[in-house]
Amino acid sequence: MPGTVLLIAASPAGKGCLVDAASVLPVLAAVAPPVLSGTDTANVVELADPLEPQAVLTRLRGAATAPGPLTVFLTGQLQLDRRQRLPHLALARTTPSTVRYTGFPWHWIREELRLRAPGSTTLLVDLHTDAETWLHLASRPLTAGPGAALYGRVAPPPSRRSTAAPAYMRSVATILRSGHRPPLAQLHQQALARFFGEDPDSAGRDLVLAVDPTRPAPTAATPTADAPATAATPTADAPATAATPTAAVPTADAPAVAVPATPAPPTPAPPTAVPAPGYAVPALAPMPSSPVDAPVPVQPVLPAQPALSAQPVLSAQPVPPVPADAPVDPHAEITAAVQSGRHDEAAALAEWWERAARRTHGPGAGEVVHWMEVRADLAMFAGDAELSCRIWLAVADARLAAGQSPDAAGVETAVDRAHHQWGRIGDPACARELGTALAGLRQRVPGRRQGALDDIRRQLGRLRTQV
Repeated sequence: MPGTVLLIAASPAGKGCLVDAASVLPVLAAVAPPVLSGTDTANVVELADPLEPQAVLTRLRGAATAPGPLTVFLTGQLQLDRRQRLPHLALARTTPSTVRYTGFPWHWIREELRLRAPGSTTLLVDLHTDAETWLHLASRPLTAGPGAALYGRVAPPPSRRSTAAPAYMRSVATILRSGHRPPLAQLHQQALARFFGEDPDSAGRDLVLAVDPTRPAPTAATPTADAPATAATPTADAPATAATPTAAVPTADAPAVAVPATPAPPTPAPPTAVPAPGYAVPALAPMPSSPVDAPVPVQPVLPAQPALSAQPVLSAQPVPPVPADAPVDPHAEITAAVQSGRHDEAAALAEWWERAARRTHGPGAGEVVHWMEVRADLAMFAGDAELSCRIWLAVADARLAAGQSPDAAGVETAVDRAHHQWGRIGDPACARELGTALAGLRQRVPGRRQGALDDIRRQLGRLRTQV
């Protein structure tokens, strides 16, 4: 099966640029696509200094839905937005005061990759940060989603009035130009050894990323002269935490990973949500596919319009039991069904797991919200924009009812996706019904798209003229 390769190099123009990200693209472009992907054939998409977050999202979404392995080579710089303090990939027009609107949120990457089969996705990153973001990442390391491998390094800001070079990514590209792609962990170690040899200071300064859910986590060992100190590789269930960014020098026996100095304090257990009338949607538990980092209790209902509440999101038909040998993690099976065009089968599986989560955990459990989001994506893949819009509206209401703020990442994502799907509904009567609910929701959740509410009102005005 052909692979997909996405080459992204992004950095701001002007004084805010910390790294010459685009300089590595010619070296990567000189590598044969099958070597970049690790497959017999591959399609390569290149994004150099993109201007708009939506352009990056479109390319990433297209790559994420393609069958076969996906490899993303990402070079650039990270900055925090001032309002929510979430890491964003800075784009060409990004400034410190406009990160929220002109940068690409890192959690969008996790969101787009969450439905891919475990082991089919790899991110190789070479990222630089400003001082504020560097301190933030010391206690909240980057992750790429439950089934995606993440290798690379994060570097602190360069010296004043200088621009850093993407040395790690250049080392990766140089190794791949030989025509041979070693296993990912080995490629990562070789790249680290190469550029640490050129810049020894980086070995004790950079934050090294080595997150691969498909590899067993090594146990911590006492450092020796032959095997430097390492920490257990973080997984989707146990993300890495570090108080001070450090790095281990790679060896042939021990992959380099970030070493946490002190563990982060445990996250308090979320309060139990109380069931409410309507479509009960439980709280978001620590499901790695969620765009929200911390678990939040959710007790959602459908939008308040009577027409919506009369339309149940779950089908009224009972879902047949899943066989006893059903996989513990059904995401890979669902993804395979979607990729082969068996959308009804994928939707039935997701609906069964949502009902099972409701029976097992009860209203207020995070797993139910997760499966709602999966079903909304499956409806989109199947071309059912109406159903996808309805479910995303329910997810947004669920998060708001749980006490999440209107500018929370999960709330904004749900409303934005509902808006996107609403624009694809062909039935005017249905579009008017859902548009009214969406407009009411947009008044509470304006999101990052300037003029989004005005767009809905204009569309509704045109729809009202249609019989």
